[in-house]
Amino acid sequence: MPLWLFVLILLFACVTFASHFLFPSVRWFFRRRAERVVARINQRLERPIQPFKLARRTDMIQRLCYDPEVTQAVVDHSRVNKVREDVAFELARRYAREIVPSFSATAYFGIAIRLARVLSNALYRVRVGDHDSQSTQEVDPDATVIFVMNHRSNMDYVLVTYLAANRSALSYAVGEWARVWPLSFLIKAMGAYFIRRKSRNALYRRVLARYVQMATQGGVTQALFPEGGLSLDGAIAPPKKGLLKYILDGADLTARDVVFVPVALNYDRVLEDRILMAADASGTRRFRAGLGVIAGFALRTLWQRINGRFHGFGYAAVNFGPALSLRRNPEFAQDADALASEVMHRIASVVPVLPVPIVALMLRLSGPQTRVQMELNFAQSFRGLGADHMKLPRNNRGYVVEYGLDRLLSRGIIQERDGVYSVIPGQGAALDFYANSIRHLF
Repeated sequence: MPLWLFVLILLFACVTFASHFLFPSVRWFFRRRAERVVARINQRLERPIQPFKLARRTDMIQRLCYDPEVTQAVVDHSRVNKVREDVAFELARRYAREIVPSFSATAYFGIAIRLARVLSNALYRVRVGDHDSQSTQEVDPDATVIFVMNHRSNMDYVLVTYLAANRSALSYAVGEWARVWPLSFLIKAMGAYFIRRKSRNALYRRVLARYVQMATQGGVTQALFPEGGLSLDGAIAPPKKGLLKYILDGADLTARDVVFVPVALNYDRVLEDRILMAADASGTRRFRAGLGVIAGFALRTLWQRINGRFHGFGYAAVNFGPALSLRRNPEFAQDADALASEVMHRIASVVPVLPVPIVALMLRLSGPQTRVQMELNFAQSFRGLGADHMKLPRNNRGYVVEYGLDRLLSRGIIQERDGVYSVIPGQGAALDFYANSIRHLF
């Protein structure tokens, strides 16, 4: 027998042995290991990870592709676009692969949460409001919980992941910005699913709708931004009802309640504020921030931290509003518009009050003023808001005004002359950006 033929036979034998004996054993080993990890994690979570979230990604893709509603959408797409059904089916499968995540408990709890904790505390002084304990104490343990949040910054994902670490593993709906390798791999491992916000393709919409509905019926804890994107002017934007409508259409309240928990976030400094303001001024949602800009900002921040000149970006705060149960409030179960308006109202009503937004709003409401005047205006305008929205830093209004002024002065947004503080010409948009975050409270 020629040597090359013997080597070829030996190679095929090794491949056959590996595929039939070795690989299944390795997969079984890691599967058992993952199951033990999940069991330990579930013991400390308020809401254990649901089996739906732990299902194999390939199985979920198959289940989604052969769902009756998706197959009907495939037939409709084939007829409308005059393509063969097998071509339309492959397109649906591609959409399913794009949407369905590959959740890893190790990646989420071992890597993502630790990074979120380190990053949040490295950049901000994180505060959680008093609504935290009131928001979920009466929620049915078997209910599907959906956190609905205002969208101020991409730090929202990091901050809420960190603060919800002891509750459950959140499944985020993330936009196309995250479909960049290797970021996309990490995000899918964390259980997030991608959505094409601007897509009007009926087949894609049906695949996305069925995945969201399956996750809701499976009890997966989700996190949504009803605004549909980042706020460009700092104010809370009108809601978009797309995902909310998918959830309502698939909800079976006799089997499982669906509970929406409002989450309101606010910052003394939004990392992308200049980029968002530029997009707002241009009248488009095109964000001019390439990888070079982001990397440069990160390197400058790191260098300042190494040199001891980095003092953080101020306070970041999260408030949890009163939960909304569809089973207890059936009037919202059939009306996506009413539900969207109600959850946004509940979010807006508990937006945290922070030093920079307070000072920015005082300057916008009353014009140039001294620090003493600002403290008096603050005491009158914000009477009662401190207790209702969050405990003010150090519970001291004087400190809050001083801290807010210092942050705005250091960023070159306001100036001080003869003890009077005023906005620097050309910086009015920046001042409005932060004032708008709490302006609606008046």
